[in-house]
Amino acid sequence: MALHDFGVAVRWLRETTEPAAVGLPAGGASPGGRRARGLRREELAELVGVSADYVRRLEQGRRHPSASVVSAIARALRVGRAEYERLCALAGYAAVDGQVPREAGAAAMRLLDRFGDTPAFLSDAAWNVVAVNGAWMALECGAPAGHARDWNVAWRTFRNALGGISRTEERKAGFQAMLVARLRSTYTRYPADASLAELVDELRSTSRPFDTLWRTPKTVAAYENRAVFRHPDGGEIKLDGNLLEVPGDDLMAVVLTAAPGSADAARLGEIVSVAGKPAVVKVGPAGPP
Repeated sequence: MALHDFGVAVRWLRETTEPAAVGLPAGGASPGGRRARGLRREELAELVGVSADYVRRLEQGRRHPSASVVSAIARALRVGRAEYERLCALAGYAAVDGQVPREAGAAAMRLLDRFGDTPAFLSDAAWNVVAVNGAWMALECGAPAGHARDWNVAWRTFRNALGGISRTEERKAGFQAMLVARLRSTYTRYPADASLAELVDELRSTSRPFDTLWRTPKTVAAYENRAVFRHPDGGEIKLDGNLLEVPGDDLMAVVLTAAPGSADAARLGEIVSVAGKPAVVKVGPAGPP
């Protein structure tokens, strides 16, 4: 199955890569007078240093590539770090360093700032929160646990849940399944990351629900989940969470919104306005500075 997925990924990358993007001329029309979409197999083969028939068999899932071929394909198609990690994982190899990127770049920080009065935070692929905006801080949901993993979403969910956030049983189950599914994907892509391995080992040995989901993962569609946030002043706000990919840094942005014109939206606006927190704050292991 993995080889089939690798072949599908390579074909999709080939067909969506413009020749000019990899240093090839934009010409080269097909016999019918119109160039096929993206790169031809022959062009990718030449860039990688293999035959066109080899590329065809790779895309059909009939050939297992060497680690050097995977790297050559990634270089030829000029893919980003996250896509390279994914290709390595699909082919059964660890990437060069295998470490989860934990730094939010300038572009990701600007994206977070754009949400303004909408609570949002950035998380790395291992669910460590790396930055939050002022609206998220204004919610003030849950006291610190005094643990090194305070700002890891998976650890807080399965080991020391934030007391200011609650979900229905159905939504809780969906949220937990999504967390574990994405963490398993990260674990596959970054097998050499010691911190990630320690997190998974701890959760598997101390949380039966986590271990059950890890051993028998559920298929999770696009993430959308509603939760009730309790502010310290006693008010409750229903917010819908959506997850956005930030592929350049292999980060995730979790954005919380209230229904337009609702009492929840009005209450959120009041809380954010009164708090006056900084627009964006980077988060370390111990929390915001």
